[in-house]
Amino acid sequence: MILLVEDDLKISELILHLLRKDGYEVDHANDGEEALMYVSMNTYEIIVLDWMMPILDGVETCIKLRKNGYQGGILMLTAKDTLDDKIIGLDSGADDYLIKPFEYRELLARIKALSRRSHKSLAQDVLEIGDYKINRPSHTAYYCNKALELSKKEYLLFELLFENSPNTITRSTIIDSVWGLDGEISDNNLDAFIRLLRKKLNQKVKQKLIVNVRGIGYKMEI
Repeated sequence: MILLVEDDLKISELILHLLRKDGYEVDHANDGEEALMYVSMNTYEIIVLDWMMPILDGVETCIKLRKNGYQGGILMLTAKDTLDDKIIGLDSGADDYLIKPFEYRELLARIKALSRRSHKSLAQDVLEIGDYKINRPSHTAYYCNKALELSKKEYLLFELLFENSPNTITRSTIIDSVWGLDGEISDNNLDAFIRLLRKKLNQKVKQKLIVNVRGIGYKMEI
């Protein structure tokens, strides 16, 4: 469930219409105080929060939300585009920052990315399948209780495929999750990265753990 906090009626009506059309359940608050009231009564996975609002602005609202224990994703919307502004927004507790004007598809992509992070934060810290194990807090993967020597991005990819096994993860989801929405990586580079990770994993076992699903993406079969 999403809470949209936006005082501009034209913008809020458009975003509400598009999100609901895409199947999302969305509530709308006109200002920061109203947002805090909504959050006290409902559970929201993601809050889309405008910076410039009356009564309580987005930064003040974000700080109060985090102090009150809100642990879901917060996406800050603003026309402020300097580096200092971005730092202020993120330091207040926001997870992501989207500059106005923006295209709806970018807003949707960032909401999806936050949703994946939110689900991951609610998941258990240690996950085991067969002889493999991942420890999320330490960002460490194990085979037969021996740590695998993986780089940061190798671990992120392993974790993504591992926790979704045996489901297929699309190439775009892999790139967004491992390299970020602004990550610039070609399909060929992704394939090469997968091959390097396979070598590290296949030293431990005989079967091919990471399987290419032609035209879609990859999955892990353990």
